[in-house]
Parts: sequence; structure tokens; C-alpha cells
Amino acid sequence: MPIETEIKFRVTNLGALAQQLPSIGFRLETPRSFESNVLYDTPDRQMRARTEILRIRSYAGRWTLTLKRLPRSDPALDASDARHKHRIETETGITNGDALAEVFLSLGLIAAFRYEKWRTEWSDGEGHCVIDETPIGNYAELEGPSAWIDRTAARLGVDPAQYVTLSYGRLFEVWREQHASTAQDLTFAAIPQPPSAR
Repeated sequence: MPIETEIKFRVTNLGALAQQLPSIGFRLETPRSFESNVLYDTPDRQMRARTEILRIRSYAGRWTLTLKRLPRSDPALDASDARHKHRIETETGITNGDALAEVFLSLGLIAAFRYEKWRTEWSDGEGHCVIDETPIGNYAELEGPSAWIDRTAARLGVDPAQYVTLSYGRLFEVWREQHASTAQDLTFAAIPQPPSAR
């Protein structure tokens, strides 16, 4: 089963990062596009309790269904990999996310969490760098082999101490605590943006 390996890091200057990526061999794969995600779960959040997510994503005119879960403990993942996020990811394209959402609801699942971002995708042929503009700040993700992640992060001037392995759901929970926010979803409608925000 495919294991997704990635890290996030905060981005303070979107323009500078976008200019830096081509200079280290990245090419633009998907221009800045809006992305909407809905996580489905049982009403008593059984999937969350198992650290699993079932997601319908709409991005750049495409729908995707994804199931993510933690891999079993694997001795092949050495100690240096502990600083990277690892998930088993099963993903497939779908033609109509709204119709699938109706199926999920009829099966007793609920739309447990929504999150949005503007995403730009880059690739160097070995791994991906995506730039995410979220309602709670800007992040980049490096996804690929562990050694590639560390090598690319170093070329971008990102120290391992800056690695973030939390999901956007967990980052949102931390943000809500820090800001005493009652927002239930990580959406632009739920979280007012300052006038200077793009």
C-alpha cells in the first residue's frame, strides 16, 4: 500500500518561495487553484478515534476520494523518519463528489469537518512542493521520499526544527485554542480574513 511521507512548514513570503522553486529544479504543475475538502465520519467519530480520515476533495476542476490511516509500526522506518509524517493513503478520482456525499449521508456518515485553501502545486520529478494559502496562514508541503524531503528542505533554507507534521485539522484545533475561536470549520467564510490578506 502506498505510504505518503511529507512535512509542512510555515511560509512568510509566498512570492519569494514561488521564485525560489524554479531555481532548484521545480516546475509548476497546477497554478493557484481553490481547494475544498470535506471529511466524513460516523456521528460518534469512530474514524477519528482510529486516526483515519475519509475525504472528498474538489480541486482545480477534479474530484478525489481519499482514505488515510496510520501505518503499522515498521522497523524499516528508521529514527530519522520520526520527524516526517507517514500515512497510508488510498486515493481515487471520482466524477461527482456531491453525489458521493449523498451516498455517505444515506449510509449514516456525517460531514464532520470542512477545510479550504488556495493551492499551487510544483514538482521536480522526484517529489512535490505545494503552497497552501489557508484561513489560518500559509504553509508549504514537501511530499516524497524522506531523504528527498530533507535535501529539498535544506535547499529551501528550512531547518528540521521548522517541520510541521500536524494535519490541517490539528493545526486548526491549535489555532482555535490560541485565538479562543468558536469556528467549527477551517473555511474562509468561518474565519474572517484581514483586509491585507490575498
